[in-house]
Amino acid sequence: MQASVFGCGQLLFSEQSSAGAQVEEPLIDSVRTALSSAVANHAPPVPEFKDTESRLKYLRWLAAMSDRLLSKKAELQIRKEFLQTVWYESKRAGLDTALVLGLIQVESNFRKFAVSVVGARGYMQVMPFWTRVIGDGDASKLFHMQTNLRFGCVILRHYLDREKGDLFLGLGRYNGSRGKAPYPDAVLGAKRKWEFNA
Repeated sequence: MQASVFGCGQLLFSEQSSAGAQVEEPLIDSVRTALSSAVANHAPPVPEFKDTESRLKYLRWLAAMSDRLLSKKAELQIRKEFLQTVWYESKRAGLDTALVLGLIQVESNFRKFAVSVVGARGYMQVMPFWTRVIGDGDASKLFHMQTNLRFGCVILRHYLDREKGDLFLGLGRYNGSRGKAPYPDAVLGAKRKWEFNA
């Protein structure tokens, strides 16, 4: 995993994202505890497979996605670490990896240090309030790849659960535009680029 190093001039706030704003809503204690627990385990994303065929399928996916991501991330090792982490965090949260990649494309266009006009940060454009609500309060960690992807996937899973699996409403809630079509349509459209049939 890449280490995050922050200096005064190193944060790239000039790269604005056009993402919307997740809305801070009150959470009941049991939900807050479950979400906090879900983001707390920072084990490195090491894929584990039940058999050789599963491992080969993953490696074929990794190669195909690496080719598709080449224009956004030129360095092979960075692409591999990013894709491995997206795969791990999406599976861990019970999400479709293509959906997560589509969301990242729409939210930040794969820019690690993207910041929206409302302050959402990183690949999955997580609002800083989430670090206070379910994390340790350090919003600068949202520029760390695994932390950002972990928070984003946990939050998306939470919103999909709240909307009983409805992608349209869950994605809208993630973006702060629940009930409006442009954002869910954009994510679902981008998702098609990242679908993989072994």
